Amino acid sequence: MMIRIFPYGAIQFTAFDKYKKLIKEELGIFGHVHNLLAGSMAGITAVLCTYPLDMVRARLAFQIKGEHKYTGIIHEFKTIYTKEGGFLGFYRGLMPTLVGMAPYAGFSFFTFNTLMSIGLDQAPNLFGKPSLDNPDVLVLKTHVNLLCGGLAGAIAQTISYPLDVTRRRMQLGAALPDADKCLTMVQTLKYVYQRHGIQRGLYRGLSLNYIRCVPSQAVAFTTYELLKQLFYLN
Repeated sequence: MMIRIFPYGAIQFTAFDKYKKLIKEELGIFGHVHNLLAGSMAGITAVLCTYPLDMVRARLAFQIKGEHKYTGIIHEFKTIYTKEGGFLGFYRGLMPTLVGMAPYAGFSFFTFNTLMSIGLDQAPNLFGKPSLDNPDVLVLKTHVNLLCGGLAGAIAQTISYPLDVTRRRMQLGAALPDADKCLTMVQTLKYVYQRHGIQRGLYRGLSLNYIRCVPSQAVAFTTYELLKQLFYLN
């Protein structure tokens, strides 16, 4: 997880700033819409660059004591490559991941930046403070940053969760007894819905995922905003 999250976070936040600037200058799209588009594109870019590591993480996490199919990261890479179609084996479940990541990352960045803009515009003295590197620029106070980041993560996760369930099932592949019914994104969605329904199927585990996702996004956005100040990027 740690090997994956470092390049994933770096690529996503860097790509978001680049895409946001590109959308403004080349397409002439302004307002909060460009945050939605830039966030979606940044999420897709980060996934494409780090997906094999996500696949390996999911398989290792699914193993239970006494039934280890893989002895470690290197062994799993070799096994997937030799037994599951070579390089393409590392991208099993990529399509639902990309389809799910577009709204997840898009709404995550969109919600955070919208809440930040509203807070600083409507109540700058209550929610804002001068940036450490540029006193002329207002930034959110740390606790407000955490709140906005957490809300952004919760909203984005709720919207994209069924596709996240689909992704995990396809990634696990042969490790599941019903793997033959989860070969494509549409097939997997239909199977989960028909077998388990919406609440116990497509949204199974959502409440537990909030416990992981909300603090994760809160800390990610807050750390990013703080580091921008420390590296004089405002």
